[in-house]
Amino acid sequence: MKAKRKSQFSKYGRQDKIILSIGYFLIALFVLAIIVPIFYIIVASFMDPVTLQNKGITFDFSKWTITAYQRVMSNGAIWIGFKNAVIYSVVFTVVSVVVTLLVAYPMSRTDFKGRKLFNVIFVITMFFGGGLIPTYLLISNLGLLDSMWAVILPGAFSVWNMIIARTYYQGIPGELREAAEVDGANELVFFFKILLPVCTPIIATIALWQFVGMWNSYFDAMIYLNDSAKQPLQLVLRSILIQNQPESGMISDMQSTAQRAQLAELLKYATIIISSLPLLVMYPFFQKYFDSGIMAGSVKG
Repeated sequence: MKAKRKSQFSKYGRQDKIILSIGYFLIALFVLAIIVPIFYIIVASFMDPVTLQNKGITFDFSKWTITAYQRVMSNGAIWIGFKNAVIYSVVFTVVSVVVTLLVAYPMSRTDFKGRKLFNVIFVITMFFGGGLIPTYLLISNLGLLDSMWAVILPGAFSVWNMIIARTYYQGIPGELREAAEVDGANELVFFFKILLPVCTPIIATIALWQFVGMWNSYFDAMIYLNDSAKQPLQLVLRSILIQNQPESGMISDMQSTAQRAQLAELLKYATIIISSLPLLVMYPFFQKYFDSGIMAGSVKG
């Protein structure tokens, strides 16, 4: 395999080799810029706080500890925030995908009257918004304050995702619809039983984007949610990382200010790892749909 790649590389001209070498070098730097911080956070989360603060990371396993994970896992606020984050992300993903797919279908039909007008209206919303105060007043007047729907509904519909889904619909061969009409299928049957099954890649892609977006979001929850029992994990993580205020139960047994500061620093890394686990678990399951050739052979002629 290496000999084959080497022989293929040797076929390029001098300028192409230089450009490819520069590209490989930049990609390597980009990968290192991602891997090194992740590696540091993982190792630092297991370090003894005193050793981490005085000497930095070390591979002397006698200096490692799982104290940070024990304290994070035993804290009730973390689990409540984790549960809320999962609920918000799952419900938001389902609502967003359903709304996006339903809107994208008529927008992909050339015989849909008013398609150009709706397209202009949708595009305008991508560049202009009402602003924070009008949006807050709207959420308040709808009676959604301090509820999960205040976090889910405002961003459930993404024009960008709708455009992507519409483009994907338009790339599906028209013979599928013609065959469905010959068999007597109406619009609902065609959409749910014929169109959606061949749209698995775009559905998986939009679902992953929306889940990750909601999982990492904290601003809407910070604005609209007052009850701490309804706040997602991201707000707890924000208080630990930015405000440097870990939950009191995590460090209540620390006597000195120095010990509390050291453990608070260690808790940052452990909390980052725990909050990132769901996304790391999801990616392998969704990745296979991104470049899959599910349309191959769907139309036989």
